[in-house]
Amino acid sequence: MSQIARTKKEHTFYLNLGPQHPSTHGVLRVLLEMDGEHCLENEPVLGYGHRMQEKIGESRTWAAFLPNTARMDYLSALIFNHGYVGLIERMAGIEVPRRAEFIRVITDELNRIQSHLLWLGAFLLDLGAFTPIMYTFDDREQILDILEDVTGSRLTYSYHRVGGVCRDIDARFVDATRAFIKRLRSRFKIYDDLVTGNIIFIKRVKDIAYFTPDLAKRYGLTGPCLRGAGIPYDIRRAEPYSVYPELDFEIPVGTKGDCLDAYLVRVREMEQSLRIIEQALDMLPEGPFRNKVGRRLKLPQGDASFSVETGHGELAYYMISDGTDVPYRLKIRVPSFSNLSVLPELCRGMLIADLAMTMGTLDLVIPEIDR
Repeated sequence: MSQIARTKKEHTFYLNLGPQHPSTHGVLRVLLEMDGEHCLENEPVLGYGHRMQEKIGESRTWAAFLPNTARMDYLSALIFNHGYVGLIERMAGIEVPRRAEFIRVITDELNRIQSHLLWLGAFLLDLGAFTPIMYTFDDREQILDILEDVTGSRLTYSYHRVGGVCRDIDARFVDATRAFIKRLRSRFKIYDDLVTGNIIFIKRVKDIAYFTPDLAKRYGLTGPCLRGAGIPYDIRRAEPYSVYPELDFEIPVGTKGDCLDAYLVRVREMEQSLRIIEQALDMLPEGPFRNKVGRRLKLPQGDASFSVETGHGELAYYMISDGTDVPYRLKIRVPSFSNLSVLPELCRGMLIADLAMTMGTLDLVIPEIDR
């Protein structure tokens, strides 16, 4: 019996939000105890799409598991690739060519931008605004065209390899990426006029759902919602990896921690990602894009972890090796799981419309939670 069922009050009723509701963006069910339009309690219910990804990672070689990483967060698939190969490289002491590291950063940041663009369009669609998603998906398609040209895929990428990347980028990729940078920078004015300065949007999201520093620390909240609360925690700066320490960029933060701040942080992060990509293209060195690593590489005994910053927050891989090429234990810390855990406390007493909007602000990826 759920906690909500045990505490039901007089004159209240239950409502299931999901698991087949468009506002949950996947097979997520939230059990609500309602008093009219107000949600007295809410309880996320998981498990509708569980695929045992960590157990799969413990039953096949580390190389065979690599494609699975993209099936968890399909919006940050390249960054999930990066975290996993970074873990194997750390455990085995494998060096990565500098050119490959710059390519990883460029493709990761393109992946981050398309994730934020999809969130922006879908978030506003949840609020009843249809026009913005036409613009965001137009821009997102440009990124998918660029990434498809080098990776062969448009969503669930398996591009990073232990020791580098599977294919080098060429002048066509570089030219297309520079053209996209110029295009998106010109489009921010459209988004500002259409959304950021829209008084209806501001009234809808301002002063709703305060992601306070105390709440964030208790539940392990990471990503744009944490930075919206004024905490400049980003793995690319807190625990730098790849060539991020060589690049000049800012960590956008908010002041109040409400849904409006979370929105503004994501928009500014797209601007910073363009800045990172541009620098990486300018600094891109010549040389090999991959060091050859055998597919039957045996990992040394011991354990290691590796963290990266996805479009939704901190992703951490932790592995224990018994000296074979099959991990003894694999643990994956995904950001959406911890971010979802704030919902019962954060949304207690909210109007149901505000709860759906707050869930949209969290930018949850359900296959990542139900991995």
